[in-house]
Amino acid sequence: MNDDTTADGTKVQLYRRRGRSLPVWGGSYDRLRASPFIPFYEDRIGPNAAFTVYSGHMSPGYLDEDVEAEYWHLRRQATLFDVPEHAIEFVGPDAARFLDHLMTRRIAPMKVGRCCYGIICYADGGILMDGVLVRLAEDRFRYVLADGEIFGWLKAHQPGFDVEIVDTEDWVLQVQGPRSFDVLAALCDGGAPDPFPYFSAARVTMAGEPLLATRTGWTSEMGFELYVPDDADHGALWDHLTGVGGRHGLRFAAMACMNVRRIEAGILNNGTDMSPSMTPYEAGLGRFVNLDKEGFIGREALLAADRRPRLVGLKAHDEIQAGMALMFDGQAVGRLTATAFSPYLGHHIAYALFERTGDWIGRQVTCGDKHVPGETLDLPFYDPEKLIPRGKANAQV
Repeated sequence: MNDDTTADGTKVQLYRRRGRSLPVWGGSYDRLRASPFIPFYEDRIGPNAAFTVYSGHMSPGYLDEDVEAEYWHLRRQATLFDVPEHAIEFVGPDAARFLDHLMTRRIAPMKVGRCCYGIICYADGGILMDGVLVRLAEDRFRYVLADGEIFGWLKAHQPGFDVEIVDTEDWVLQVQGPRSFDVLAALCDGGAPDPFPYFSAARVTMAGEPLLATRTGWTSEMGFELYVPDDADHGALWDHLTGVGGRHGLRFAAMACMNVRRIEAGILNNGTDMSPSMTPYEAGLGRFVNLDKEGFIGREALLAADRRPRLVGLKAHDEIQAGMALMFDGQAVGRLTATAFSPYLGHHIAYALFERTGDWIGRQVTCGDKHVPGETLDLPFYDPEKLIPRGKANAQV
């Protein structure tokens, strides 16, 4: 790792390979940590490769691969992703009470071994952080952070609670796709955990390495995530994953194809698709707010908030790009935050963020200076009941 500086003076730590620095996409650069698995796919890093920075972690966003081919492999087989998720833990007798104070949904009733999606808001109802929360024990939770700063906020609200906040320093890998459970069974030294239902957690051993596995992911395909300790034998684990997993259709890819699938699935990225200027309702996440729970930060503001979304889906038949302005009835009304071409749907898709709440579903809009026609619709673009990741259905692909 070496220090470098961006054009605007931002200090960046870049992973260097053979005397050249790799371009980095977005994110926060403080205390940047590179993936420990980079050396094992270094030969895949082509001249146009770009790494992504997310929550202080850096991993491959694009490696000169055929993104559409990797998308179809994800949909039909299984794909290994090296992802920059950042896991922290809340440990102590008041861990559940502290999280109930921070989060918009009920946490105390969670069962050990279960996961849930959890949002933390500012007092004004704006979104500070989102992520997956895992209950590891009665007094221990793991929160997988999205991008953005949160540690100062947690420390500010910690007094009065008997809880410790721990940075795990684990690295996260994801295996996603319809054959992921065949891969899991082959990878686990003692066989796959059983049962292992959707949004659950289990301890497993792979190549002699004890790991935490969760049946979660960022693709809305069947799949699981692996939390790899900092002191693991990363090389032996990587060889095991790619060797044994490869015999069951598993192959490694950068996150570019994952990004297409997460947009199809309506999975949002904190800091780009949603921000502190938006409430969970405005982001279309109101179902994760339990207003009948007393005492959580932001509750009073959310009680009075407009329940209509500002962020909705958009489809277009011509090319669109993130950042394009949205026009409706001749007026600029918002912008596109994320875009992709969906090979499955056969057209371009996007998240459309409007400046104000309103009844935006089913509107005809135009995008950008070229006035590309688009139609707004509800999210996700398909499989709203999450039958695919639950293993109860699979789109015909």
